[in-house]
Order: sequence, then structure tokens, then C-alpha cells
Amino acid sequence: MSFASGPPRGAVRVPQRVRRLAAGRAVRPVWLNDVGGVTFEVGSGGRRSFVKWAPAGTGSDLRAEAARMRWAGRFSPVPRVLDDGCDETGCWLVTCPLAGQMACADRWKQQPARAVRIVGEGLRAMHDALPAADCPFSWAAADRLAAVRSRAAAGWLDPAGWHPCHQQLSVAEAVGLLSAIPPADRQVVCHGDACVPNTLITDDGLLSGHVDLGDLGVADRWADLAVATWSVSWNFGTEWEPALLDAYGVDYDEERTRYYRLLYGVG
Repeated sequence: MSFASGPPRGAVRVPQRVRRLAAGRAVRPVWLNDVGGVTFEVGSGGRRSFVKWAPAGTGSDLRAEAARMRWAGRFSPVPRVLDDGCDETGCWLVTCPLAGQMACADRWKQQPARAVRIVGEGLRAMHDALPAADCPFSWAAADRLAAVRSRAAAGWLDPAGWHPCHQQLSVAEAVGLLSAIPPADRQVVCHGDACVPNTLITDDGLLSGHVDLGDLGVADRWADLAVATWSVSWNFGTEWEPALLDAYGVDYDEERTRYYRLLYGVG
């Protein structure tokens, strides 16, 4: 989940591995995730790239994301992988940049109708382009529920860290609600974190592509749609949620939206 993700608000230490990958180019932290990972912009112009870094102990193996990006890049615009690996200090993923800015950049916050439409149309284009029958990765609710149950049994779930709309639930109540998986609407290859910042828009207002594909896999399309509309509400306001669904081409589904938001928030 991405409740605590965002641009850095203070100094960020640059790991030695990232400095070696930069090979003398300027390094600038541009994004922090909620498990301790950092994305760095490296260099400029034709030598510009991005290095995603996950310190050891965060549980993130960016080689899995690299595999998903290489597969998805055959069908849909995503960053090209330049390098990936792990050592005793952490894991890294180096990619070429995509054109444009995040759909929640200041420019696009001033044009919410256009930005939300591109996010919705872009998500539909991704779902239509990626062949679910050939995808080797899963993001199915049953698999994610099994992981939630395992974390609950280990005592690793804390409602205090959940979204405020779910904090009134106990761990047992949340797991109980998640055990009732809604019937699938349409199986697609989901993005896995279809938040507004993960859609990039070109300077002339076109879809550039999608980033942050670590959870990409086959699932009901509402696993993405529930999160995409939720993210639209955070970035633009709840009144823009119907516009995203209209751009995608689907009617609102209360049951699936409620279920997949809880699964995303807890898991």
C-alpha cells in the first residue's frame, strides 16, 4: 500500500551501491515508499535514469519487479530495465525514464478533468493490452488473502497503520471480511498499485506509461479499479471518482470497491 509514500521531505542518505551505479552522475532522491525504499533520479539528458533501492530487511526483492517490467514491456509502455540485483545491503532496479510527469504533478492537479481521464483510459489500455492468459504472475485475491492470514498469525498486522476508514476494525474482523472474496468481474493483468502517481502523462497531455509494477499480476480488474478511484479521491477529490470509471468504461461496483480497498489497505 502507498498511504505513506511520497516525495522526500528531508535529507536522504544515498547508499554506496546507488553511488556506484550513478558512476559520477548527480543523484537526487525523488520518492520514498512506506517500507523504507527510495527512488533516485540519476544524471540528466541522455544519461538520465532512475534507481529504485530497497534496503536489506525491507522484504522487497526488486528482481521480481524487474521480471514483471520486462514481461509487461512487450505489450504496454513501461520503463525499460537496465540493471537489477541484490547484495547484502539491499536490492536495486535501474530503469530508463519515461517521458512526462506523474498524473498528480502540480500541472495536472490544475487540470483534474484531463488528468483523471488519462488515468482511467490508461488503466483500461493496460488491462486490454496485457494478455492475462499468458501472464506468469498472480495478484489474485486468494493469494493475497493467504499472505494477510500469515501476517496476522505472526502478529505483524497493526490497525493503527491502516487507512483511517479501516482503523475501527480489529485484525480478526478485517480477516473475516476479506475471507468473503467477491466473484470475479473480469480477470486481467492488474497493475498492482494503480495509484495516480504511477501513471505518467506527457507534456502534451497524452498517456506516457505506467511505473511501479512490483505487484503486477492476474486478478479481478476491480483490484486495480478500487485503488485507482481511491487514489483519485486523495489527489483530486472524491467527486472525481465517477470520472475515472467513466473514462475506463465501467459502472461503479460498491461491493468489489469496498472489498479491494480493504485488501489493499490491510495487505
